[in-house]
Amino acid sequence: MLTIFKHEIKLLYKSFLIWTLSVGGMCFVCILLFNSMKDTMSGMAESFSQMGAFADAFGMSQLSIATLAGFYSTEVGTIHSLGGAMFAAIISTVMLSKEEDGHTSEFLFTLPIAREKVITSKLLAILSNVVMFNVISVGAYFLGIVILGEDISYERFFLYHGMQLLMHLEVAGICFGLSAFMKKNKLGLGLGIVMIFYAFDLMARMIPDLKDYKLLTPFSYSNAADIFSTGNVDDTALVLGMVAMVVGTVAAYVRYGKRDLAA
Repeated sequence: MLTIFKHEIKLLYKSFLIWTLSVGGMCFVCILLFNSMKDTMSGMAESFSQMGAFADAFGMSQLSIATLAGFYSTEVGTIHSLGGAMFAAIISTVMLSKEEDGHTSEFLFTLPIAREKVITSKLLAILSNVVMFNVISVGAYFLGIVILGEDISYERFFLYHGMQLLMHLEVAGICFGLSAFMKKNKLGLGLGIVMIFYAFDLMARMIPDLKDYKLLTPFSYSNAADIFSTGNVDDTALVLGMVAMVVGTVAAYVRYGKRDLAA
């Protein structure tokens, strides 16, 4: 079991580095640029806040982008949220299907190890990567804020990133479950799910008739503007998200544990 876990970690190493450095580095630079852009954004903040549905979608009606909290929510929050969700989807969607797609299942599942332990090893590799992605990224953002010297609510900062971690894990759980049903690697499916969730969340914030349905997406309870402006999390959306994560994970064990695998 440990051997399989280490093998998966090694296979994911490059992808982990690329996504962590890209997303974390981009957000770190954005934070450091805030001071140089603050004066310009002060004149634009009021105009942005009055852009109706567009302002509601990106949280500019809740927070001023001339403040660090508002800038962090609209710029850093968007990059980190989407980047982390896409990374979680990429590594999870192919985690189980790659054995059949790469014709390695005939070797892996003849080893004297229960199929459930193989699934657990792969799941732990995903969890480790998602957690470390968030830990390293948040560490970089925290350092950037300290260097910047601007005031921000650290309680809301860590609450937001705690919800981001749970959101990324939810996406990973859903995509991991889907991976158990596929014989071929369908990376686009995982990315498509993330983009659909994100697009629906934006639409639900812009269209009043969809407002009550935004809790169906993982982006609803982890929205930066909501958390930085209120300090609260939508408990209903969070519970639904955690249920979806558990259902996806259980589905992976049930389906992959019983299905006949192609050599």
